[in-house]
Amino acid sequence: MGISITAQEKAILQKVAIPPRPETLIKIGEESKKAEPDVSKIAAMITADVGISAAVLQVVNSPVFRRSREIQSIQQAVMTLGLKRLMPLVKSVALKTAVGETEQLAAFWDTASKIANAASIAADLLDKTALKDHAYMLGLFHNAGIPVMMMEFADYSEVLAMSESQGWLAVADEERNRYGTSHPTMSAVLAQKWKLPAVMVETIYYQQDVEGLYSSGELSATGLDLMSILKLARHGVHVEKTDSTSDSEWEEVEDAIIERFDLTDADIETLREQLLDKMSEQ
Repeated sequence: MGISITAQEKAILQKVAIPPRPETLIKIGEESKKAEPDVSKIAAMITADVGISAAVLQVVNSPVFRRSREIQSIQQAVMTLGLKRLMPLVKSVALKTAVGETEQLAAFWDTASKIANAASIAADLLDKTALKDHAYMLGLFHNAGIPVMMMEFADYSEVLAMSESQGWLAVADEERNRYGTSHPTMSAVLAQKWKLPAVMVETIYYQQDVEGLYSSGELSATGLDLMSILKLARHGVHVEKTDSTSDSEWEEVEDAIIERFDLTDADIETLREQLLDKMSEQ
C-alpha cells in the first residue's frame, strides 16, 4: 500500500534534520546487493565502525539470543547468526548511534530496547519465528521519529507527556494539530530513508491508525503479523511498567488479533503471562 505524505508534511520534513544512514551502512548495502556478496568484507566494514560493532556484539550476547558461548567478534557473529539475521541488528544499533543517547533520550532508548526484546519473544509466542529478527528491528525503529521530533520542536516534551495520561493515539493527534505531522509518519520516513523493508515502513506508518486495518487490505499478511507482534510487545512492556492490564492501545487491536490468529480470551491471557515471564528472565 505504501505511505502517504501530505504536501504540508513534505514541507515540514524538508526542514527536519532526519539522521542520514551512516557511511558504513551505505557501503554494506552496496556490497550485499552484489550477486555474490563478500561476507568477510561486510564483516570487516562493520568491525571498522567501532561504535556500531561494539553495540552489535553487546546485542548478540544478550539473553535475547541465548548463545551458549560468548561471540567475541563480528566475523564470529556473521558465521554464527548468518548475514540475514545480523543485518537488522546492525541497522538498529546504527540508528541509536546516529540519533544519539543523551540523558534526555536515555529513557526513550531503554523503552525501545525493552519493546524490541519483547517483540522478539512475541514473534515466538505467535508462532512467527521467521519474523523474529524483523520484529526486533521493528521494536527499535517503530518510534524512531520521537527523538527527531524532540530535537526539532522545543515544546515536544509537553506532547510526549500525554502518552502517560491519554495514550499514544492522543499523542499522534496532538502532534498533527501542533506540528502538521506525527511520530508514526516521522518514524516511517526515517525507516524509509534507512532502507528498511517496505512492509516494515508501512507497519510503522499505520501503528497508531489501526481502526479497520485488519480487514481493509492496506497491510499485507506479513504486515499484519508484524503489527500484531508489535502491539503484543508494547502491551507487555506497558503491563510490566504499570502493573496493570488496562491498556487502551492494546484494547483497540485485541479482538482483531484474536480473530486473526484464531485465539480465545483464555489464549490471550496465557500469551500475556508467557510474555511477561520471558521478559522477566532477561
